[in-house]
Amino acid sequence: MTGPADGRLLARNDLAWAISVGGIGVVLFTALLLFTWFFAATLFLIFAGVLLGVALTAMANMLGRVVKLPHSLRLTVVGLVLAGLLSGILFLGGATIAQQTKVLSDTIKSQLVDLKAFLDRNGVDTSFFDFGSLNAASDASAPAAPTTPHSLPSASTIASSGGAIFSQSLKLILGTVSAVGNFFIVLFLGLAFAVQPSVYRNGLLFMAPARHRARATIIIDRIGWTLERWLIAQIITMAAVFFVTWVGLAIIGIPSSFILGIQAGLLAFIPTVGAILGGLIVVLASLASGWVAALSAFILFLGVHALESYVLTPIIQRQALDIPPATLFAFQILLGVVFGIWGLALALPLMAIAKVMIDHFKAEKTLA
Repeated sequence: MTGPADGRLLARNDLAWAISVGGIGVVLFTALLLFTWFFAATLFLIFAGVLLGVALTAMANMLGRVVKLPHSLRLTVVGLVLAGLLSGILFLGGATIAQQTKVLSDTIKSQLVDLKAFLDRNGVDTSFFDFGSLNAASDASAPAAPTTPHSLPSASTIASSGGAIFSQSLKLILGTVSAVGNFFIVLFLGLAFAVQPSVYRNGLLFMAPARHRARATIIIDRIGWTLERWLIAQIITMAAVFFVTWVGLAIIGIPSSFILGIQAGLLAFIPTVGAILGGLIVVLASLASGWVAALSAFILFLGVHALESYVLTPIIQRQALDIPPATLFAFQILLGVVFGIWGLALALPLMAIAKVMIDHFKAEKTLA
């Protein structure tokens, strides 16, 4: 028989074990948070590659309902079709896209400079906005003041100007290389995941403990199904927003209608925030054509937003996601502030994954 002393010793050992396990759990959780914080950009890049792989797999599966071919052949057909569409857009409209991009950039800059001047005239402090580059661009477009033909710049002026030009050129080159590198990283990861999706699925299941493997299988399959449905719905929505915006602005007579349609379609990937940002760009670009054109563009934006929010999203995505708008918007703002553009763009799929897991464990608890 165990006496009171043995009982106290056993309770003491249990308490020490609980404290040790709890401390290890806190340390591991803190290490995970620090790892996520310092390598957030890399993790978001990998997650974007996973989403691309899921989208390619979903399109290949949709093709499999029509044509009975092996997965590799269906994926090849999907890849060739997408590459052909992209090449056709660049080949047929490359010059138009480049020209309209330049016109749109100049128009947006001039409208922002006019907006700053209007706010300054009405006593609104705009010092907290970064209008330095816009003012510089405006000053550069203005006619240069006459200079004395015999005056030569000093050596220090030449050195400082050369250093500034080199610094700006280096930033531009590094930014371009980074963007192109990220694009190819996402493309490679997406193709790698799409070629052999079962290999990575089985790898995730293998890392789960054996007693929880059945539960992990259900969760992973539900996450994959949810992301597939949502991505297909997003592709259809983005295409519809692009086409309606492009045709509507072309009818109104807004310059750069094609590139404005492209940016509206791409920004439709980001719920709520993307629509607001796209509408703001459209209205700013339309102000250069007059108030009637700007008002018409604003009405078009409201119509496109209503089409996206009240027609396309409820019909196409009703079986994919059911997240309250306020919850989604708050989560977007949180991730956008903490992680920047990556967090803002990928907030919805991350929240979809969390929702699938929460719904699964709630259902298990209800059944238990």
